[in-house]
Amino acid sequence: MAEQEDPTPDSAEQLDAKLQDFDWARLPSEFNRRTFAAPSGPLAMAQLGDPAGQPVVLVPGATGSKEDFALMMPILAGAGYNAISFDLSGQYESAGAGPENLTPARLHYSYALFTDDLVAVLRAAAAKAERPAHVVGYSFAGIVAGLALAKHPDLFASLTLLGCPPLAGQSFRGISRIGPLTGLAGGRTGAALMIWGIKANVIPVPAGRLRFVRDRFKLTRRQSVRDMVGLMQHSPDLTKVLADAPLPKLVAVGEHDLWPTRLHAGFAASIGAGLAVYRSGHSPCETSPHQLSRDLLALFARAA
Repeated sequence: MAEQEDPTPDSAEQLDAKLQDFDWARLPSEFNRRTFAAPSGPLAMAQLGDPAGQPVVLVPGATGSKEDFALMMPILAGAGYNAISFDLSGQYESAGAGPENLTPARLHYSYALFTDDLVAVLRAAAAKAERPAHVVGYSFAGIVAGLALAKHPDLFASLTLLGCPPLAGQSFRGISRIGPLTGLAGGRTGAALMIWGIKANVIPVPAGRLRFVRDRFKLTRRQSVRDMVGLMQHSPDLTKVLADAPLPKLVAVGEHDLWPTRLHAGFAASIGAGLAVYRSGHSPCETSPHQLSRDLLALFARAA
């Protein structure tokens, strides 16, 4: 893992340019790994930084995991924050969590399941720190974070939507080039195509990263991915809720994201959020961690 330094507006892009591939499956020993008892079951969690510091909760998206923020968490912790991330229910090391654990048991993963899990994490973090958390929702988790904010705004100090679908309804319809065709695929087909594209390295990633994302599919439950894809085909319209929220907000995307930058820019303007665009694809947390962390710290300062 590249040496972490305090990112500044002049150095962050240079630091990102020097990043080297590493074994993403091995979090450094300073990370605290534990299991969080969520409504849907045990969630694998990683924490770094002063436990008494203000929490920053980084939520990965579909087919993702807490390791997606491995390069950002040391930067945030170094700035005095308590960086926390966890695998969503059914994903990677949270594969044991799912709708069958709810009371009453359910057959499918749902927005309510993911939202209730996130709210439980935020409540626990806020209780320990005695202040709300800064929340970063990545891709699908951006929708979940918006739903949690609508229900419990008191748990949020700021909200960052990282590569979050910028369209309500069938959100895939806006994806560059293939958007019009995505309405023909159901959750099962869409999930299969997503997993195939990741395993086939259609959007190239370094060898260490590719090995990790392929290996974590050995644990991730296919049903959770299918249900997430189906949910994103029926994304709620959170525009008014987010626009009315007085807290600082940021929409952060790569210039080669799945959705065109113009859609993200329009979404950011509609909810009164800032817009940050990086020279990357759908995963600035992996490819532009210093720049993204720099912008998060500026957002947090405004919240303070």
